[in-house]
Amino acid sequence: MNRRYIIFISILAAFAGTLISLVTAFCLSWSSAIGEERKRLTVFAGQATVRADLTLNAARKVLQNAGQFTAPPCSEQHIQEMRLAVINSKNVEEMGYFDAGLLKCTSWGVTTARVAQVASDFTMADGIQVTLRMQPVVTMGKRMTALHLGSYNVLIDPARFADIVLEPEMTLAVMTADGRVFGTQHDPDLAMNRSLLHVPPGPDGGPLSVVVRGVDLHAVLTEPHARVLERVAQQQWLLMPFGASAALLLIGIVIWLARRRLSLLGELGVAVDRRGFSVHYQPLLNMRSGVCVGAEALVRWCRADGSMVRPDLFIPLAERNGLIQAITDQVMHTVIHDFKEHFKAEPDLHIAINICAQDIKTGRFLNVLEQALRDAGVAARHLWLEMTERGLIDTDAARITIARARAAGHAVAIDDFGTGYSSLSCLQDLPLDALKIDKSFISSSGLDLLNSSVTPHIVAMAKTLQLKIVAEGIETREQADYLQALGVEFGQGWLYGKAMPFAEFMVFYQSRKAGGPG
Repeated sequence: MNRRYIIFISILAAFAGTLISLVTAFCLSWSSAIGEERKRLTVFAGQATVRADLTLNAARKVLQNAGQFTAPPCSEQHIQEMRLAVINSKNVEEMGYFDAGLLKCTSWGVTTARVAQVASDFTMADGIQVTLRMQPVVTMGKRMTALHLGSYNVLIDPARFADIVLEPEMTLAVMTADGRVFGTQHDPDLAMNRSLLHVPPGPDGGPLSVVVRGVDLHAVLTEPHARVLERVAQQQWLLMPFGASAALLLIGIVIWLARRRLSLLGELGVAVDRRGFSVHYQPLLNMRSGVCVGAEALVRWCRADGSMVRPDLFIPLAERNGLIQAITDQVMHTVIHDFKEHFKAEPDLHIAINICAQDIKTGRFLNVLEQALRDAGVAARHLWLEMTERGLIDTDAARITIARARAAGHAVAIDDFGTGYSSLSCLQDLPLDALKIDKSFISSSGLDLLNSSVTPHIVAMAKTLQLKIVAEGIETREQADYLQALGVEFGQGWLYGKAMPFAEFMVFYQSRKAGGPG
């Protein structure tokens, strides 16, 4: 069943990896195409704003320079001055002079008809009045844009404000910030363009649009969605092969991991059947006296090829596949076998054994342990039982198991305290003897980090509940001094000694036991 489950998950992971790779390639092609096309449109729109601002500034300059004309109004010399101003400007089509609101003459000559000044549509910040799409009365020509300052006005062809080379499918609108249109090209949707000045376009499948803002005038450039799709197709031809390659690579990795996992699980089952595990012991010391009072039993697995498998790899695998109880039983028998004579000679020596969540829930291990202790003639007090917070989630079942263990003479400690979500309730509701502070809190002790502020609270809680306190993972003298100052009683970690085989541990123990050489 487990093997089929792993195969199913592997197939599912391979399919998901393939799908994700292809979708990622498509999304990248889409994003790349949109980005490239938006950059291209921005270049065109930027050119449009430059052209529009140049046109407006040229007309503004003509109007401002008109104040320097010296000839009498509408004289031959005055008309010549206006004509030269128009000729020297590439953007102004005509210039006119007004008096009392009536057009008196233009750069073409004296006006004989009565032509009143047209009301302006709006006034710019510098005082220039603007009339959009005005049709000259004198010439009856096409509609023009008129700019008026003082007694003069100039007429500009609106096409000059949008006079850049565009691709046929692009549309351009040049307008003010409030949406007044100065020039267009290729018949743009003006209502949409006005809205784009205030609200950026969304990814709704509509035209791709960009807005580039100039000094006085802004350009809104759009391109049909179909053109964007063409760009996407081009990008897909470039990126999809990479997506397919990534998919094949992911499939290969999944297959390799599945085979490795199946192989590791198979080997783990064989190791359980053959009792192929060893036990190392990490010393536990009284931090003030330096006396070794015991150790924690840590299971080790050496594969047939001589390579060691990390506990964080095979322990979870054993838990998920119903093999952890057999491993726990082997650890208990090994500890009792190794220490039975020493337990009799050293009444205060104890070894801590880790108990899995399933065993805490059922209490199964207690019967096995009781029989093994009876056969060896060893007192229960020599074996401490360590239970993680994850194993204490079912509080009612855990309380029964812990009560049985303590009644039999075992001390019970909560392991890796602070890493779970039920820490405080565990301390308050369960009959525990000791608390082991997780090494993640020890690593920052005394370093003025966030976790270091948690450690004193954990110690204070444990003291309030009259629990023995053990600190795990002590690696530096600074950490040890900090913990001692807090009142932590016992410690283990590389500062004192790594996990070691039984014979090596006994040498260490003899050198650090009470009354022995320190």
